[in-house]
Amino acid sequence: MRVDIAWWDLDRSTATIDSLRDHLRDGTVDQWAEVEGLRLKFWIADRERNRWGAAMLWETAPPPDLPPNRAAALIGYPPTHRFTFDVEAVVEGAHTLPPTLHGLGPAFTP
Repeated sequence: MRVDIAWWDLDRSTATIDSLRDHLRDGTVDQWAEVEGLRLKFWIADRERNRWGAAMLWETAPPPDLPPNRAAALIGYPPTHRFTFDVEAVVEGAHTLPPTLHGLGPAFTP
């Protein structure tokens, strides 16, 4: 397995964490649910440092036909930082969240 992380510093962009959160509600999240080999994708925000990003956990290398990078289009430039790592170990801890994580997070909180 591997993990890819894309991270933007938003200081040069007109996009905000709130506007990027809004775009997650317009079908952006759902289109990733059908991507082959993607085990988990989560979008992350750091309001204090004005940063936005996503992390993707892959079973194998990502397929060549990924959904469009809507964040880059809204932000106006490619990720400020992009990292890829091999996953050495994985564990799921005891938790009280629903069995599926799809649709959780502030972007979906009314």
